[in-house]
Amino acid sequence: MQAWVEMFGIMNTALPIFFVIILGIILISVGRGVLQHLSNSRQPVLIVPTVIVGKRTEVSHRHNIDSSVSQSDSKYYITFEVESGDRLEFSVSGSEYGQCAEGDQGKLSFKGNRYLGFERLGKSYLSGDGADHRFRRNC
Repeated sequence: MQAWVEMFGIMNTALPIFFVIILGIILISVGRGVLQHLSNSRQPVLIVPTVIVGKRTEVSHRHNIDSSVSQSDSKYYITFEVESGDRLEFSVSGSEYGQCAEGDQGKLSFKGNRYLGFERLGKSYLSGDGADHRFRRNC
């Protein structure tokens, strides 16, 4: 009988501590999201000439054993390189991902780390010497 009383005494102490830790993690995550949103909102909208230098997808799979249903989610990312050589990666929609190709030139619109759009102007090319001539439009 003494063991049961001790176990419930430990649970009365551990359970509130566990609850506070989980609640703290949730509040920190929400706080970070709010701060990121506010930071993006304060940034100006930038429109810069750029070249698409990479594309990637991130696929996650879930399988429900009870109903034997499998689900997949895909996230699409495009990496842009600006004239200074800096690279920026943004999450984009599937339709926008499909319309863009590596080497496409255009104007990237973004605000903070929020992707706003890409206006395609042309496709860059590699010269015979292997040098990459970015920001030059094919004629």
